[in-house]
Amino acid sequence: FHIRTFSKDLNESELKWHWDEQDRIVVCEEETDWKLQLDNELPTRIEKDKQYFIPEGVYHRIIKGTKDLTVKVKKLT
Repeated sequence: FHIRTFSKDLNESELKWHWDEQDRIVVCEEETDWKLQLDNELPTRIEKDKQYFIPEGVYHRIIKGTKDLTVKVKKLT
């Protein structure tokens, strides 16, 4: 897993729709009010300890919350 932290002070314009070249699993280990949105889906609040699968090539973004967000990201080959 790779640890990624997003600051609560991050400018929302930096959180753009994008896609990745590998499948990924993302896990947050603390309560948060940040959200994850996959293409053609409504935003979903990121839940503690829940695994989110983001398929290769699928557009997605995160939506800023009120505290810092730290997630574990695992690239699948």
